[in-house]
Amino acid sequence: QVQLVESGGGLVQAGGSLRLSCAASGSFFRINAMGWYRQALGKQRELVASITSGGSKNYADSVKGRFAISRDNAKNTVSLQMNSLKPEDTAVYYCNVNMEQYRLVRNYWGQGTQVTVSS
Repeated sequence: QVQLVESGGGLVQAGGSLRLSCAASGSFFRINAMGWYRQALGKQRELVASITSGGSKNYADSVKGRFAISRDNAKNTVSLQMNSLKPEDTAVYYCNVNMEQYRLVRNYWGQGTQVTVSS
């Protein structure tokens, strides 16, 4: 069984910063891509940022230049540094991990962490 434990959400004023972290634990062979998604109230879940096992990064246009994703392969963690936060960044943020487990490729989701940016 695989667990993803997220931390770092909270309430911050516009222009502030937060750092989200996600740690994967359990039985698996290899982690491929890791990423962060978010879902605002009444909206669909959307990709915020992702990073491959080789370190290639991808960002949503709305967060480019403000957010930075990183991962520690030795610790099976992925982090999202969020700077210059805006009220429109308010959402529940979910960690996503794509991994090889028992010769299958599977996606796992974290439980979600609330990020609220006040104006």
